[in-house]
Amino acid sequence: MDISGKIAIVTGGASGLGEATVRAYIAKGAKVAIFDMDTNRGTMLVDELGSEQLSYFNVDVTDEDSIKSAIKAVMDTYGALHICNNFAGIAAGMKTLGRDGPHSMNLYKKVVEVNLIGTFNVARLAAEQMALNEPLDDFGGRGVIMNTASVAAFEGQVGQVAYSSTKGGIVGMTLPMARDLAAQGIRVNAIAPGLIHTPLFDGFTDEVVESLSAAVVNPKRLGRPSEVAHLAVFIAENDYVNGECIRLDGAIRMQPR
Repeated sequence: MDISGKIAIVTGGASGLGEATVRAYIAKGAKVAIFDMDTNRGTMLVDELGSEQLSYFNVDVTDEDSIKSAIKAVMDTYGALHICNNFAGIAAGMKTLGRDGPHSMNLYKKVVEVNLIGTFNVARLAAEQMALNEPLDDFGGRGVIMNTASVAAFEGQVGQVAYSSTKGGIVGMTLPMARDLAAQGIRVNAIAPGLIHTPLFDGFTDEVVESLSAAVVNPKRLGRPSEVAHLAVFIAENDYVNGECIRLDGAIRMQPR
């Protein structure tokens, strides 16, 4: 797929991995719609990058009506949808059984609702619109969906039972979703980042960052959001990448703690 002139949705696009991907797509000539709940950051990015290339919609990925309304606005504004990146998500630390008792069911449900159900909700509704596109190539390609997993899907640490459940679910949905949407010419892939230096790490001391970096096999540093964005661009551009979950983690394998 030639990204230039294509239309992309990026959930969680107001910061971190989503923001980096928004910037990468715009640099490639795409038009992007940010779906995020951070109105301040979203509007700041539109002001910085230009309203001709970027738009912002306040979207709660757990609210079906919110998603439908924003996707309709994207279609009304741009007339098509070709790329969907789902980065929106939350993390919460709690053991299955801890000092204060068993894991909170409300917290577990919230993480599942945002990370897993929210991702599926946006993906299925984006696919509905992608299926309306005229084929982009001789093989009927119409679009690509990229969901965000994590190395925690494979090596979840102590206290990550809720988060790891959702990321494992995203890995598990990748191939069947790709198979479901093959007839419509829509590819589906997942990115599983390792330790990426998002704003979450800004509050950590240098000693903590150095310790985390030392756990990476090579190169011994935290990953960069731009590297996740680079992978997203590659997946969008390479039409033969389908049904894959790609780790981007410097070969780290997370330990229990």
